Amino acid sequence: MSENTVRGALRRMGYANEDMTAHGFRAMARTMIAERLQIAPEVIEAQLAHAVADSLGRAYNRTQFLDQRRDMMAKWADYLDRLRDGAQVLPFRAA
Repeated sequence: MSENTVRGALRRMGYANEDMTAHGFRAMARTMIAERLQIAPEVIEAQLAHAVADSLGRAYNRTQFLDQRRDMMAKWADYLDRLRDGAQVLPFRAA
């Protein structure tokens, strides 16, 4: 599936490019997985297929974090299920 497939679906649902993009889902997931699920950044980056930042890391680090990524994706799916099913929302006090 291409990025334009997701982009087209978003546009048909009424989302403008300023509201949401296909890449925005990756950024949102990256942020939420780190903040809400406390997953190690290197595991998230491996799942997103981001390269190791430094040249020595790229040369010597062959870690794929497969077990950790599998666990992370299960936790992410569970988190999304909780949101869909009505996650607990903290009330805000009126100003």
